[in-house]
Amino acid sequence: MLRVLIIGATSAIAEATARCYAARGARIFLVARDTTRLIDIAEDLRIRGATNVDHAMLDVNNQPAHAGVLEQAWQKLGGIDVALIAHGTLPDQSACESSVETALAEFATNGTSTIALLTALAPGMEAQGRGVLAIISSVAGDRGRQSNYLYGAAKAAVSTFASGLRQRLAKAGVSVVTIKPGFVDTPMTRNFRKGALWAKPDAVARGIVRAADRGSSVVYLPWFWLPIMLVIKHIPEFIFKRIKL
Repeated sequence: MLRVLIIGATSAIAEATARCYAARGARIFLVARDTTRLIDIAEDLRIRGATNVDHAMLDVNNQPAHAGVLEQAWQKLGGIDVALIAHGTLPDQSACESSVETALAEFATNGTSTIALLTALAPGMEAQGRGVLAIISSVAGDRGRQSNYLYGAAKAAVSTFASGLRQRLAKAGVSVVTIKPGFVDTPMTRNFRKGALWAKPDAVARGIVRAADRGSSVVYLPWFWLPIMLVIKHIPEFIFKRIKL
């Protein structure tokens, strides 16, 4: 029976991914800040077919609390086959530019906290000798852009950390999957104008599950973001400085 840990479980993408695993009859452990939402999601997943659903409250920026919650997840699940780290915020770039405190807090939420959780999860997965660590990063981490470079910097740190962790854990039979979504239509992006490049959470969730099943290394979701970001990454700096992205 598949055993799945989801951190940041109340996000739209995480919830959609949990529903995919519930349909498989998985045992699921949910982690997020909002206990009321966790209870509602857990009940929904049971109805959708999950064999068992447990949950715990965690503020990911409370690093000393990580160990206790992760230990609870290990015990309740009896091991972890898939761990998905899906939490994050969408910072106000202007606010980050005008406040060091805001910039560092947003970097901690989107970068440092994920690195801390991966560091804590890795030894257990390594000792287990199998499993998948899936991390939602972002295409924003592929190149710093003036519109969201604080967020992009945090995601770049996560992607680079995951790359090194993937190389380390491959020897133990553990897959580290970096998920790089583009624009996703979620409550976090409700104020953005939507267009052809926007994806729905359900579609991204299906891509995450496929990538975890295959033990992929880096996956762009939807797929067309790979060629888009290849172009953006290779724009020469003297041109890049003159355009608005």
